[in-house]
Amino acid sequence: QQLTKADLVLYNGLLLEGRMGDALQRLSTENRQVIAVAESIPSELLLTADDSEEADPHVWMDVALWARTSEAIRDALISIEPDLDETFTRHQQELGDRLAALDQAIRDRVQTIPEQQRVLVTAHDAFGYFGRTYDIDVRGIQGFSTESEAGLRDINELVDFLVERRIAAVFVESTVSDRNVRALIEGAQARDHKVVIGGELFSDSTGPEGTFEGTYIGMMIHNATTLVDALGGEPATDQLLQSFSPERP
Repeated sequence: QQLTKADLVLYNGLLLEGRMGDALQRLSTENRQVIAVAESIPSELLLTADDSEEADPHVWMDVALWARTSEAIRDALISIEPDLDETFTRHQQELGDRLAALDQAIRDRVQTIPEQQRVLVTAHDAFGYFGRTYDIDVRGIQGFSTESEAGLRDINELVDFLVERRIAAVFVESTVSDRNVRALIEGAQARDHKVVIGGELFSDSTGPEGTFEGTYIGMMIHNATTLVDALGGEPATDQLLQSFSPERP
């Protein structure tokens, strides 16, 4: 009901919403715009699976890439409220500056992890853009979709990888079962290599509403800080967190 009453509907696209994407597009009318914001990103900048032409929809894991979607959002808002052209443009530029600073902060933090330990192992392959952009070797037990199934062979291959590289920590995700991650830990333990859960990362959603992690910037800072702390990087400073925390009276 809320969607049918809306003047504008924004969603990610690139099949992230599955069949819901078709339902969203059917909402488009002469008086209602429906826009898949991630599909405004040039296709040559998108990642695809090795065995498919399907684009990885988790584009927000690359802050600079995700910032590009603000242009499509700005243009859509201006088309609805043309009198607020200058306001929307100013806000989009301010957001762009803030996201550019966040992007650089994440780069600087990740680079403090020793190169040999710069490996991110998670439940599903949601961090490909994060790995490409911030120079981290990313391994997901499942594919892009949380509905894909991980086989015993996939888990055994990752156990081999953990043992060979002496990886000390793997990560669980807020929206995905930790069953397969715990299977990795047990498999490594059976081969006399201790692996711990380095923390919980936000992959397909932000944190709880009303918290700093419930914002995009807060989510990305949480992920980067959790990753760096668990993999032996330099501890985050209060100044880093305060520079991006929302202003409070």
